Amino acid sequence: MIKNYLKTAWRNLWKNKTMAFINILGLMTGISCCLLIGLYIQHEYSYDRFQQKGDRIARVLMEYRFSSGDSKKVSVTSTKVLPVFVRTFPQVETGVRMSDSKRVVSLGDKQFTENHFMFADSTFFDVFSFQLLQGHPKEALSGINKVILTTATAQKYFGAENPLGKILLVGGDAVPFEVTGVMQNCPSNSQMKFDFLASFSSLKANQEKTWWNANYTTFLLLKNEAASKTLQTSLSAYMKKEMAGTNASIEFILDPFNRIHLHSDFDSFEPNTNITYLYILTGVALLILAIACFTYINLSTARSIDRGKEVGIRKAVGALRQQIFRQFIGESLLLSFLAVLLSALVVMLVLPAFNQLAGTGLSMRSLLSPAILAFIAIMVACISFLAGSYPALVLSAFIPAKVLKGALNKNGSGNWLRKTLIVFQFGISVFLVIATFVIHQQMRYIQDKKLGYDRQQVLVLPLDSKMLTSFNTIKEEFKTIPGIVNVSRSGNPPTSIVSGYNMRSSTMPETDNMSVTADLIDEDYIKTMGMELIAGSNLTRQDVADISREDDTVRNFHFILNESAAKALGWTPTEAIGKKMFLDATRPGTVRGVIKDFHFQSLHLAIQPLVLFPEIWGRNVLVKVTGNNMAQTIQALQAKWKTLVPHRPFDYHFLDEDYNKMYNAEIRLGKIMNLFAAIAIVLACMGLFGLSHHAIQQRQKEIGIRKVLGASVAQLLLLVSKGFMKLVLIAFAITVPATWWAMNKWLEDFAYRVNVSWLVFGVAGLLVLLIAAFTVSFQAIKAALSNPVKSLRSE
Repeated sequence: MIKNYLKTAWRNLWKNKTMAFINILGLMTGISCCLLIGLYIQHEYSYDRFQQKGDRIARVLMEYRFSSGDSKKVSVTSTKVLPVFVRTFPQVETGVRMSDSKRVVSLGDKQFTENHFMFADSTFFDVFSFQLLQGHPKEALSGINKVILTTATAQKYFGAENPLGKILLVGGDAVPFEVTGVMQNCPSNSQMKFDFLASFSSLKANQEKTWWNANYTTFLLLKNEAASKTLQTSLSAYMKKEMAGTNASIEFILDPFNRIHLHSDFDSFEPNTNITYLYILTGVALLILAIACFTYINLSTARSIDRGKEVGIRKAVGALRQQIFRQFIGESLLLSFLAVLLSALVVMLVLPAFNQLAGTGLSMRSLLSPAILAFIAIMVACISFLAGSYPALVLSAFIPAKVLKGALNKNGSGNWLRKTLIVFQFGISVFLVIATFVIHQQMRYIQDKKLGYDRQQVLVLPLDSKMLTSFNTIKEEFKTIPGIVNVSRSGNPPTSIVSGYNMRSSTMPETDNMSVTADLIDEDYIKTMGMELIAGSNLTRQDVADISREDDTVRNFHFILNESAAKALGWTPTEAIGKKMFLDATRPGTVRGVIKDFHFQSLHLAIQPLVLFPEIWGRNVLVKVTGNNMAQTIQALQAKWKTLVPHRPFDYHFLDEDYNKMYNAEIRLGKIMNLFAAIAIVLACMGLFGLSHHAIQQRQKEIGIRKVLGASVAQLLLLVSKGFMKLVLIAFAITVPATWWAMNKWLEDFAYRVNVSWLVFGVAGLLVLLIAAFTVSFQAIKAALSNPVKSLRSE
């Protein structure tokens, strides 16, 4: 019986190739989208699941609160936090402090700039489940200047040779580090990816002096999962006592490790994924699959008239309704199965491009995982039943006598359902098109927005302690190169200044402080970055030299405030000049100048108070170049670098690359929405093409009669297409309010954003309407131009 069903199903598909092609292509596209998004979501949800103690690990967040009402939350802490917590709170079993960095690593004549050089306490392997292949987990990170390599890094530096006990030179000062272990490469679904893991004590930062100097990531391993709530309560009470009498407070918040990648507002050692974007992608993939299913239902019910006599004959010779139902479900199952096979092939072909688009490393092996195979099986069953059940129910309910007499109702509930599904299909398409337009508007706004500094054509190069002693000489030599406009140094690039400090004016009590972001600069920073000084004057080279004095009693800093910092201290820009203030307790000084507010963090965040101050160290060299002969300028800079900085490779990137990285998630979302919106429109139009083709076939005699009676091509075109165009307009009207709400909700995540213009809705609606009109018109014009004699002779 099943064999007969399948044979009949195959014959029907082969007999109606056009409809079968549209259905298979539509379902294949919808299933392919679902599979790709399913693979991506599975990858994102698998982050850190290999950590056996993940449910007991918590990252420590720190929130400053000041008497002014100011507060600031960060994902780093001082070195004091971990040892105090381990000693004080019984809920804490152990913990680890970590810091990531970029280091130059040398071995003989090999020299590389390593971007994934991390430091961790010797308790690292007590907390995390990374596998150490060589070395002892308790001893490998005990003591200064010890380092563990991943297998790939060990191969890179030592080949087949055993690396244990070997020495690598690290940093500009060529500090010798002993290789004490080799571990497996970090998995792609880990929030910490490193090539080197060095002992935390090598940083010489293991002090318990203050809660404030927050520069390190702290993870706690709790005794059990339930300990998190009791520890959080104990932490609040403990810190109230610690901060009593200071007119400020510090709150420590536990951030569950397993929720960091998808749910935390604070990135780990790599950017997190916003769970909202996963929901959006899931919804979009399901909507596209829904369009494909709606197309199948529409075309199947539309063809019910053509297959009415077939069903009537089957029933007349004794076929039961259940058997008819099973036959059409069988057709749906066969079609779905073919679509899945083709989808697997499509996924295999497009996966490399999707990986590049989504920034992942998914492989076809992931498609064979139990979860994905179960997902495919459920999807095939659901598609077969949901897409096939209504046509099967309609067809199996036909009364043989009426069908064989040609008395089948052509305008019943099936017609109403087809119209409803067309509205849904184009409603989804309109939503995706408008969403794509709004996302691109916001991304264009981000790219074009004036940030308060010039990020274009600025090279960022590394700066180390060895270079600092001769930095002024290096700077002047760089300036002699044609095409270089200016050179400066800073602690952080202006795209991502994050270091937290305390700030107060000299008239405020010592116990009163305000939270402020600050960064160190030199005298050429403001000029190099094209910032606008609105009051006072810039720093001088002497200002920078003065703070190198070792006697703290004569050190005097000169500060540059942004407008927000001056306002927070109660000053206008002009009033701020010459005012005395303190940055932390160790940096007394006077305000030298005030600059116009600029965006030193993502546009998701509002501009905060910022202090720029001179200091003798730094991490970045900023080189402003002209756009003329860029390649030649960089080549000349590289030659000069090799002469002046022979101890480290010439490793640079452009500042606007740093800026764009902050919006990688939104850029990826925009590209994916582009693709999916196009797919949705194509699928909806495929369904419309099939329905209009079938409708015109049903009305061929009517069209022939109208043409004989003098109807023009335009009149016939209007006759055929106006019903479909009405449905598209209804879809647009229904979709607009929901789309407007959804897009405004998404934009709320940005402190600086575009307004959703009604022009976007109009353009999107017109675009979809024109595409739909073209789809129907193609069929209608063909019918209108055909010979009416041929259609009148049919039947």
